[in-house]
Amino acid sequence: MTEQTSASANGTGATNATNARIVERFLFALSDQDFETADALLADDVAYQNVGLPTIHGRARVVKLLSGMEGRMAFEVKFHRNVAEGSTVLNERTDALVLGPLRMQFWVCGVFEIRDGEITLWRDYFDFFDFTKSFLRGLAGIAVPALRPRM
Repeated sequence: MTEQTSASANGTGATNATNARIVERFLFALSDQDFETADALLADDVAYQNVGLPTIHGRARVVKLLSGMEGRMAFEVKFHRNVAEGSTVLNERTDALVLGPLRMQFWVCGVFEIRDGEITLWRDYFDFFDFTKSFLRGLAGIAVPALRPRM
């Protein structure tokens, strides 16, 4: 769900909106486990970086990592802001990772670079402490369903 999508006045509104939608389509495709669509939106030379973790280079490696979670872990995304200026898209969102009864929900800020309609950079920033809290809350939610996080 997108609460806010914005196009900057410094670029063409159509290009900015298109780039913002590419990022939305990509993350929603991951949420739907539609790896064919996700693959089509990545450039061959894409770099995927969760800041603080190793960078993954190349479409094949990124898709292999993501599709390896199919059937094992679900992913959900809720956009709070998704703003594009030229080839750069910045977003603030809540991501959820669901592994069986364990649901971890945490904030993420993402930076994406788009070239020729394809994502060349996907860099996510998140707080490891917030991620750890989401894990602990998820564990508590298994024992007490009322504590289970919801989007």
